Amino acid sequence: MSWTTSLFRGVLGAAAGVLSVLTVLSGLVGQVQADDAPPIAVAANLQAAMEEIADAFTAETGLEPRLTFGSSGNFAAQIRQGAPFELFFSADERYVLDLARDGFTRDEGLLYGSGRIVLIVPKGSPLKADGSLDDLKAAIADGRLTRFAIANPEHAPYGQAAQQALQHAGLWQPIQPKLVLGENVSQTALFATSGNAQGGIVAYSLALSPKVMPVADHALIAADWHAPLNQRMALLKDAGPTAERFYSFVQSPPARAIFRRYGYALPGEPD
Repeated sequence: MSWTTSLFRGVLGAAAGVLSVLTVLSGLVGQVQADDAPPIAVAANLQAAMEEIADAFTAETGLEPRLTFGSSGNFAAQIRQGAPFELFFSADERYVLDLARDGFTRDEGLLYGSGRIVLIVPKGSPLKADGSLDDLKAAIADGRLTRFAIANPEHAPYGQAAQQALQHAGLWQPIQPKLVLGENVSQTALFATSGNAQGGIVAYSLALSPKVMPVADHALIAADWHAPLNQRMALLKDAGPTAERFYSFVQSPPARAIFRRYGYALPGEPD
């Protein structure tokens, strides 16, 4: 699967977030009838890592989970309105804990990793990959910056972290006319690396994708510039045995090795 194709799946996932819940329900129900693969809602920052984990799970078990990528806030809203996902991987644990409190999940689930954000720029951009955001500040002042991408902070945790980092650097107000908002962080990475923007703030895991690294440079933004991106997963009330096995597999050493390779800090391990 090409990076463009992979990200296009992310765009489709984002589009699903603005469709009516009835459309989501009817589409997923049709898929469930077509086979027994459980529908799983996955935060967009996990796209590259989770596709590898799903491939490893299928190789070991012969079972194939059906992954849908999008923003955690949109998924939480869809689950509350009856979307038949069996497992939810959120980029912000608060969405899972709220669903657990209101009885949509079996329990409070588990933390599976903590993410980071980076400033990413495509090769040849007038911006520098500068985690201090000093060059971004200079580019706003000298007119080099025309478009800059972040995920929509209204429902995307990585967009909220990007907003907090820009606020920390004193750039949130001056950058407003230049912002391009992605529906989720995967779409934002597409904007930031394909010429639709001169750069952006995205998930570290996406910048580490082997499809992105050859075309873009990145620099980590300090973790204390934004709220922690603690990511939590939970089985939904009607989860079946395949979803249960995938939930366990994600906690296994092979899956944890993939998460680690994509830059996530893991529970029980030092950052």
